[in-house]
Amino acid sequence: MSRQMVAGRWWMVERGGRWIARRVAMAVLSTIYLLPSTISAQQPPPSSAAARAQASREELDRMRAERERLEQRMRELQSSAHDISEERTNIERQADATARLVRSLDVQIGALEREVDDATSSLIVAQDELVIKRAMLQRRVREIYKRGPLYSLEALLSAQSFGALVARYKYLHLVTQRDRALVRRVELLNDQVSGTRTQLVRLRGEMELSREQKSEEERRLRELEEARGRSLARVQQSARTTQARLQQVRRDEKRLTDLLAAFEAERRRAAAARPNAPAAVSTLRTSDLGRLDWPVEGAILYRFGRVVNPNHTTTRWNGVGIGAAAGTPVRSVAGGSVVLAEAFGTYGQTVILSHGDGDFSVYGSLARLDVRKGQTIQKGQVVGTVGRTDPDLDAHLHFEMRPKGRAVDPLEWLRSRR
Repeated sequence: MSRQMVAGRWWMVERGGRWIARRVAMAVLSTIYLLPSTISAQQPPPSSAAARAQASREELDRMRAERERLEQRMRELQSSAHDISEERTNIERQADATARLVRSLDVQIGALEREVDDATSSLIVAQDELVIKRAMLQRRVREIYKRGPLYSLEALLSAQSFGALVARYKYLHLVTQRDRALVRRVELLNDQVSGTRTQLVRLRGEMELSREQKSEEERRLRELEEARGRSLARVQQSARTTQARLQQVRRDEKRLTDLLAAFEAERRRAAAARPNAPAAVSTLRTSDLGRLDWPVEGAILYRFGRVVNPNHTTTRWNGVGIGAAAGTPVRSVAGGSVVLAEAFGTYGQTVILSHGDGDFSVYGSLARLDVRKGQTIQKGQVVGTVGRTDPDLDAHLHFEMRPKGRAVDPLEWLRSRR
């Protein structure tokens, strides 16, 4: 074979080898540097702390709604006449709801702090690993750049046998897979760091908001504790005032009983001094039971007999309280003579009528007296107007019936209402 033919064939083999080498190099380089488009950033797994935080927020909303109902009830109490013990109970319930709210906020803040610590630790680990992986990736890029784009092809073509070629290709494939995994890990770490930073910003914002809410709730709790202390002081003062008033009422009732007994004793002495005088006849008869006109129209505020007050004190009323607007005229239930028309202790302005034969009727808590002592009046005549003597009660008439000087239930004498 001539030298020209050998040279020609070698040129064709070399040309074919270069073509094959370019194709192999392009395949290797594409394997090394091109990543699949389907790779997406790995998202951090959902944390159970988020569910706990949501549950905490729902619990906070429920407790706030409960406290709002209590505050609305307190506003209703403060805008109307009410029992001070009910106000104190409402304050205690508000304080309890606020204390539970503070405890729940403490738990939520603790959970947020733990979540922030976990996220911070995760961020530090991811950043450290990202620094290492970036350094490795930069070193690999430099090595690939220094060796040139045909290094892989040269490594393949320099193989002495087909087996060596396959072994080198397999080695280069493994190196390529490792480089691809390195690039993928760097991208994932970048996304993880960015997501964790966003999560930290959110968590810190929620924690700051929770701390502000806790501070506000603690301030509210202190105010409620102070209000409870003031309410307790008012209750104690009210109890002392009520007790003192009850003692005064008892003294005044005894004084009234003694006064009526003195009136009756004086009447009997006068009758004994005039044995020939006609016997005094009462204007109240047994047939009047349940048929007398009311001295004033109104609702019953308290009834005859023993009554337990809201502050757990006990009052025994010798009459009934008939609620009516201040200034309403009060009329006598029967004819008689006025034996007392003046202020009488806790009874206030009081008129006592003697109906004869030891029978009396009492009209207390009057704003004005329209009769005078010794005056004879007729049934239905105005004796005064409704007033307000007891500071714990609305304007009313205190009315008693005292046949033979003994206190009985006035409702037994008054006309029944239908």
